Amino acid sequence: MKNKRIMAVPAACFICVIAVCVIGIVVGSFCDFRINEAMANKTKIGSIFATFGSYFSYCLYPAAGMCLFKGFKKKGCDMLAWVLLVVGYFMAVCYTNSYSGSKVRELFGYTAGESSPLISLLSWGLMAVIYAWVPIVCRFLFDNVDPDKLIAVGAAILVAGIAADNVNLWLKQVGSRPRYKYLITLDDPISEYREWWQMTPYLAGNDDNFKSWPSGNMTIASMMFSLPMLADVCRKKSMTKNLVCFGIACVFVAAYGYNRIHMTNHFLSDVCFGTLISYCIYAVISTAFLKAADNRSRKTEK
Repeated sequence: MKNKRIMAVPAACFICVIAVCVIGIVVGSFCDFRINEAMANKTKIGSIFATFGSYFSYCLYPAAGMCLFKGFKKKGCDMLAWVLLVVGYFMAVCYTNSYSGSKVRELFGYTAGESSPLISLLSWGLMAVIYAWVPIVCRFLFDNVDPDKLIAVGAAILVAGIAADNVNLWLKQVGSRPRYKYLITLDDPISEYREWWQMTPYLAGNDDNFKSWPSGNMTIASMMFSLPMLADVCRKKSMTKNLVCFGIACVFVAAYGYNRIHMTNHFLSDVCFGTLISYCIYAVISTAFLKAADNRSRKTEK
């Protein structure tokens, strides 16, 4: 374990994140409702961050697409390289539209059923434009000396992102936990409050008020823990840069977690479970992909 790395940082970093999440779950299991009573307070700046903060995480999808592009381009698979670059780019635009597209359309004054469809297309165009810089910058930053590693990193980010999102959606249905923002609209909020383990599977259905556990936004935020892996395939890589990226990810995830509680969307245990589950999925998938790439590189050297 001494020299073992997980997601391009020492295993100790991984253990620390897991430990913080577990502690948060334990504390939340006893104090979730009281913590929200003390912290919940919707603000305008909090609302902006809640809506558009996911942009920074979704930038990792086109970055992953560029990893795959450079890796397969180096191997002579030009068509596959372009297809995967487009897939990574499309995923960023598609997920942004799913999570915050309505807010973007509001900026253009779009009203469903009343406004011109061209306004909706314009909002899609804006979402496409705001990600355009990512693959351009990454093309110059990423090194293509080890194409197998580039492919492993890019594929891990895309696959883990899809896996974490779908696992989260399924668990929301299994848990069907009422959100705090819904509870406080009731005359007796505590009467319908449930701990995370008091599950009523599939009660949620399409009702967002019963999709508190685990936090889906923390699944998005936890993508940032992939930053060190991207730093590790850059031209001038170093463990120091990897650790700086890990630190940035930790600050971002912590701020996002605070925001979810502050904006009455989630409880502490929701936030910690969302981070824990997603981080573990990313760690397992990235480790498997990178190990396979490393084995392939060794066979090639022989």
